[in-house]
Amino acid sequence: MRLLGIDAGTRRVGVALSDPTGTIAQGLAVLPRRSWEQVLGAIADLARAHGVEAIVVGLPLRLEGGEGEAAADVRRFAARLRAVVSVPVILEDERLTTAEAERRMVEADVRRSDRRARRDAVAAALILQKVLDRRRAGRAGGEETTGGDGP
Repeated sequence: MRLLGIDAGTRRVGVALSDPTGTIAQGLAVLPRRSWEQVLGAIADLARAHGVEAIVVGLPLRLEGGEGEAAADVRRFAARLRAVVSVPVILEDERLTTAEAERRMVEADVRRSDRRARRDAVAAALILQKVLDRRRAGRAGGEETTGGDGP
């Protein structure tokens, strides 16, 4: 099962892809966010090109678990994404993934200029890897899109 992971930032959108077995996530691309239409089209193209079965979008919850304006923006983005893709869109808690992505790249001795360019794709891979690990362990979780606002 191939999945696509999305870290939807205000300036850039990180994209990650799982391997065909749904075991390992790795960064695929960083899309500059010129407009949501451009980003949505690029994600839909990537989903089709790679034959993904679902898309995981990181939901930026506050540290205490509540939702702010950033989470509301991502929910609106996910709703728009559902309208342009034919696969389920899943929201996944993304708290601290950008900081974790930065930490991992520092530990790997990635140059500062390269970290900025890759951070969003690495964060998307971390978000996606959480879902892949949970699925492999047989546990349910995340916010599967079903019902009124699902595909």
